[in-house]
Amino acid sequence: MKKMLISILIVSLSPVAFADDAKLENYIFSFDYAARKEMKMDSKGLIRLLKEGKAQLVDIRFKEEYAAWKVGPSISIPINELPNRLNELDTNKIIVTACPHKDRAAVAMVYLRSKGIAAKYLTDGLIGMAENLRGDAARDFIQQLPK
Repeated sequence: MKKMLISILIVSLSPVAFADDAKLENYIFSFDYAARKEMKMDSKGLIRLLKEGKAQLVDIRFKEEYAAWKVGPSISIPINELPNRLNELDTNKIIVTACPHKDRAAVAMVYLRSKGIAAKYLTDGLIGMAENLRGDAARDFIQQLPK
């Protein structure tokens, strides 16, 4: 009985734990085809925005994954640390979340949007980004980044 009461209490209080539920609900209620398109960014678009200094790439993979390989320039904020590290984001830029494919990046993007942060997720993932930054393309990209 005690366990059931604790479970009911947790479930009934859970909306209180999420202060930004209204923002998330508004985002969901207003979601349409334009919003679906606007939340996405492919590697070519991201590369262009990074060169222009208009985007920040946030790699939300776990620390071990980032240590094994990374796509620069990016900052590493694992998805499970994101709520405590929002102050590291440059909210004057478009925040683009990324992981190897896109599953965690999409979750992180929705979370950031629920906080009022302009965010997109990388549709072709870090693997797509790496594919677009090979050889001469990598050299040219690094040379063209804002100093």
